[in-house]
Amino acid sequence: MTTLTLIGKPDCHLCDVAHEVVETVVAELPDGAVEVEELSIADDPALYAQWWEKIPVVLIDGRLHGHWRVSPDRLRTALSATS
Repeated sequence: MTTLTLIGKPDCHLCDVAHEVVETVVAELPDGAVEVEELSIADDPALYAQWWEKIPVVLIDGRLHGHWRVSPDRLRTALSATS
């Protein structure tokens, strides 16, 4: 199973958009193929220190996939390759 981690914070417009893109793309994949984990930099000082200027951040299996804007096509391709 692939793990997608979405790192953001509350009241972040780009984070909301990224969340919608992730939900849409994951819904197209077979059930259980991708586990989505959402983390907030507001809850974790280490995440804040690492990612505060790049949110939203998408990690796939712990590796950086992208930040700021999430491309549905690029995400779909990356997740299809790991599923």
